[in-house]
Amino acid sequence: MSEKETFWLGIDCGGTYLKAGLYDAKGHEHGINRQSLQTASPLPGYAERDMHQLWQQCVTTIAGLLARTGVCGDQIKGVGISAQGKGLFLLDKQDKPLGNAILSSDRRAMDIVQRWQQDGIPEQLYPVTRQTLWTGHPASLLRWVKENQPQRYAQIGCVMMGHDYLRWCLTGVKGCEESNISESNLYNMTTGQYDPRLTQWLGISEIDNALPPIVGSAEICGEITAQTAAITGLAAGTPVVGGLFDVVSTALCAGIEDEYTLNAVMGTWAVTSGIAHGLRDHEAHPYVYGRYVNDGQYIVHEASPTSSGNLEWFTAQWGELSFTEINQAVASLPKAGSDLFFLPFLYGSNAGLEMTSGFYGMQAIHTRAHLLQAIYEGVVFSHMTHLNRMRERFTQAHTLRVTGGPAHSDIWMQMLADVSGLRIELPQIEETGCFGAALAARVGTGVYSNFSDAQRSLEHPVRTLLPDAAAQASYQRKYRQYLDLITALQGYHARIKEHE
Repeated sequence: MSEKETFWLGIDCGGTYLKAGLYDAKGHEHGINRQSLQTASPLPGYAERDMHQLWQQCVTTIAGLLARTGVCGDQIKGVGISAQGKGLFLLDKQDKPLGNAILSSDRRAMDIVQRWQQDGIPEQLYPVTRQTLWTGHPASLLRWVKENQPQRYAQIGCVMMGHDYLRWCLTGVKGCEESNISESNLYNMTTGQYDPRLTQWLGISEIDNALPPIVGSAEICGEITAQTAAITGLAAGTPVVGGLFDVVSTALCAGIEDEYTLNAVMGTWAVTSGIAHGLRDHEAHPYVYGRYVNDGQYIVHEASPTSSGNLEWFTAQWGELSFTEINQAVASLPKAGSDLFFLPFLYGSNAGLEMTSGFYGMQAIHTRAHLLQAIYEGVVFSHMTHLNRMRERFTQAHTLRVTGGPAHSDIWMQMLADVSGLRIELPQIEETGCFGAALAARVGTGVYSNFSDAQRSLEHPVRTLLPDAAAQASYQRKYRQYLDLITALQGYHARIKEHE
């Protein structure tokens, strides 16, 4: 490797891992380093992260990557960050982390969201924000802090999300990146600015002055500080761009650019996205919109934390199996041949706030393989909730591009093809978060004039799976039964409420 060779650094801060990747000017991966992240759950429904520890892990991940690859800090020409959306990262008035960060999977604000729903607040917000209300939104969590930790609330000096916090640690410059803050319920989707009416309606107007400037995904909004350089090995003065909401990063890497192809992300969250060229009114569903990286474009998506995190939890509790062993177990059974169902709602639901996870139909004949198959099926069925709604919006879509851990399983992906009836395409990009973040850095530092040019330069291979018509009939029957079970349980929760 020549010492004159240049690289761009992409950092990806997800739900379970922090990763850093180096990419050359053509986008070729030069190395990846990763560390697992800890999520604290001090009380049921809580999901927190130690902000000091997160920064230290970011430092060691970057330093380890440079050491492993032999790349010097001054060879890196730009840095970008991709991260989970929503959640809440607070600094106090002295610019110190204000308690633990609260993650997007946190559910402590459930009562507040339910109260807002009863008061019609979501209907008031939606025309302005194009967001539904969720427990993990910054707005919901800020209201919870105000009501339950008033002393902490009074100390808020800056409101951020995950990549905003890491960018501040790297550069000492505050900002909220647009693709992420646009989905916070603090942002007016039409004007592209904060809207003080929103915080007023939500009862949190005290934080208006704690909202930092909005920055673009490829906008250079700071440089690596001397202090950061000393502990990471990066060079002081290296430009850092705004970065990306990880759903946007994945859509970029998947090559989504028209209304014929949708993108499904399968991780902790189940996300189905499409790219639109404008806002629409009076749609069939309250679709979530966010600012996309190209002017005039929006990312439209449906999402819930109902995906492969359920499998990770199961294998952690009942025996660590390799992914290969799991796939072999599922493949050993007839497709849709079991009466066992799994509701993948360990971390949240897309069928009502009260819904929780569980197996139904279990009998003594069922083995661990049946449980694993039911989890695969339940995750796919849950994805279908979002995919079906998105196909009402994107009526010409005929292809689904899938990224995330399950995309490495042909068994799981064939199941998705069979249930959905869609052509499944699997872009062969291992780390979409790191790659997308580095892509933003390359746009920001002038390698490309814009993201469209950058996207056209992508040359990653794509594998394709086609639906099996014979299996589709069996899966459709079981999918209808899954929906009937959901309906029955919704009725159960409604009756429980009546008797409270």
